[in-house]
Amino acid sequence: MLIFETQLALIEHLKDNFNLYTTIGFVPTMGALHQGHLSLVEKSLQNNDITVVSIFVNPTQFNNPEDLEKYPRNLESDIAKLQTVSQNLIIYAPSVDDIYEGNTTSKSFYFDGLENQMEGKFRPGHFEGVGTIVKRLFEIVNPTNAYFGEKDYQQVQIIKKLVEKENFSINIVECPIFREENGLAMSSRNERLSPNDRNAAAIIYKTLLEVKHKFSSESLSEIQLWVNQVFDNQPNFILDYFEIADEKTLQTCISIMPDKKYRAFIAVFVNNIRLIDTISLN
Repeated sequence: MLIFETQLALIEHLKDNFNLYTTIGFVPTMGALHQGHLSLVEKSLQNNDITVVSIFVNPTQFNNPEDLEKYPRNLESDIAKLQTVSQNLIIYAPSVDDIYEGNTTSKSFYFDGLENQMEGKFRPGHFEGVGTIVKRLFEIVNPTNAYFGEKDYQQVQIIKKLVEKENFSINIVECPIFREENGLAMSSRNERLSPNDRNAAAIIYKTLLEVKHKFSSESLSEIQLWVNQVFDNQPNFILDYFEIADEKTLQTCISIMPDKKYRAFIAVFVNNIRLIDTISLN
């Protein structure tokens, strides 16, 4: 397993050891790795000649400084987890200065309005930070395939749009959500939950499953009211948003059209720790 801390060293290694026909799989992460991340790595290993995993907590995509400060970081633990998957990995674990070269600011992007929905509404500047770091990492690694989890569905659609607009020759591979035994979507932030809150957070996925059941028989307003009531009755939980949206445009569903696909999105604070989840409805 090779570990690089600078982009120059990584670029030189890739240039010196591989050719134009080498397929590179890339799994960008912010560390605090869990089985969901490892499943992305496994998929990349299956389908590419080499796999690069980046571990970098990107400051420009945090609109909440406290969230950035408390985000879990443990590089040694992350490396140990990756070693259980394969020794044949390349890890890129840069510093902020290596990535941003002394200018830690986001660039401006237009993702055809995808960035203005849900997370974009509630986390100002978030997707500019995401676009900035993903574009930079793509330029450094130059992957053939890049792997992202479906839990961050809106982010995946935005990255696909980024690839289209920047004319990157990169295939974006969308992978299923990995869940804990109680149904909670695996997330690095889960590590900050107390055992009781982690158990209680199962209500998030249970709610989405019930929404999927209700979608074919109840009105959108009835479903919204029911979801609001669920979390009003949950101690230590605050519903940030719940939306049913068009899977393609991510625009909030006003009326259900038979020829379109819809998805439910939810963000919930559990004792000030923010969790998101999503489910396809049809």
